[in-house]
Amino acid sequence: MNGQTGKPVLLVSACALLDRDNRVLLAQRPKDKSMAGLWEFPGGKVEHGETPEETLIRELSEELGIKTWESCLAPLSFASHSYDDFHLLMPLFVCRKWEGVPQPAENQQLKWVRSENLRDYPMPPADEPLIPALREIL
Repeated sequence: MNGQTGKPVLLVSACALLDRDNRVLLAQRPKDKSMAGLWEFPGGKVEHGETPEETLIRELSEELGIKTWESCLAPLSFASHSYDDFHLLMPLFVCRKWEGVPQPAENQQLKWVRSENLRDYPMPPADEPLIPALREIL
C-alpha cells in the first residue's frame, strides 16, 4: 500500500509489556538491523493475512520466548511516522499477562524500565511519541 507521498505504508505492531512493578520492557535493536542500538517496544511487521494482535503473539514468542493471548492485549495508542523510504503505522498494545520469562532470542538487550525513565533510552522517532500515553496509565 502506498500513501500520498508515494512511500509504502508499513504496518508494524508493538507491545508495552508491563511487569508487576509497572516497569516496561524495552528491547535494544541488534547491530545488524537499521537503527541499531536504539531501544524499542517489542513487536514486528504485520504479515499478510495477520491482525496486529496475531503479529504480537507470534513476535513475542519468536523474539522473547513468551506466550500471550489476544484477550491480554489492550490497544493503547498508535504512531504514524514518515521515514525516508516508508511511512510507518504502528499500533501499541499493553500486555500485563503472559507465560514464561522474556529472554532475548535475537541477540538484543532487554531492560525493564520505569515509565519516568523511558526518555533516558534513545528510541526510533516513531516510538518516542508513544511514551506520554504509556505514562498516563502507569
